[in-house]
Amino acid sequence: MAGRLVVCPTPIGNLDDVTPRVREALVTADFIACEDTRRTGSLLDKLGIRPHPRLVSNHEGNETARATELAQRIERGENVALVSDAGMPAISDPGYKLIRRCIDRALEVTVLPGPSVVPVALVASGLPTDRWRFEGFLPRRAGEMERVLRSAETVVAFESPRRVGESLAALASLAPDREAAVCRELTKMHEEVARGSLGELARRFRGDVKGEIVLVIGPAASGSQDKDVGFAVDALRHLVQSGARPRAAASVVAALTGTRANDLYKALTGREARR
Repeated sequence: MAGRLVVCPTPIGNLDDVTPRVREALVTADFIACEDTRRTGSLLDKLGIRPHPRLVSNHEGNETARATELAQRIERGENVALVSDAGMPAISDPGYKLIRRCIDRALEVTVLPGPSVVPVALVASGLPTDRWRFEGFLPRRAGEMERVLRSAETVVAFESPRRVGESLAALASLAPDREAAVCRELTKMHEEVARGSLGELARRFRGDVKGEIVLVIGPAASGSQDKDVGFAVDALRHLVQSGARPRAAASVVAALTGTRANDLYKALTGREARR
């Protein structure tokens, strides 16, 4: 008789967020597939789970091979708990390949509810929750950031604390008045949710930022200036693809749309125009 895979969310900060069902799954598992065996071992110690079930690594470097191995163990009747370092496995963390392999082999997959930074940040932001999407990590290219800003949905995205100031400045150059929130260290001792316009947040987070960061960006309003900027960047991109020089084309599009030539050039190339 086959075993099963149990997907177990782990705390994003506060240990009390472990649910009784997750704890029971960890206690009874034959194997725990985890992103970092040392970190999961520490979590089990804090939960008083001893002796530990066998821990096996399941990270970006070995996920494909491990998915096959663990699916075979489940077929032989063993139970596997899947965890990541924090939050829900497979959400910008390893886990998808193992889940998919089990589904393809018609093995039982149970997903337990529990902590995830994505809905916590979304609700804490105070921005619209009726339509939203998760972007993963915020894209780095200015043109891709412009695509994010054109979304008619609220966008939730991860960002590195080392890059958050630069990213906010880039976003603010395109849509300074867009509502947004910077959520830092959610559920931890130094939790912070800073709300305001992208321009205000870019000024606030200019220096070094510590901790895990989630950005929440409000949706583009119909007919807003943000949409005009997006249209202008698209027009510039088409001109450049047709052979126009980027700086000269940016000046032309800026004159026609009332946007700043340097903002358009930066959105297209990711760098400031030389003067």
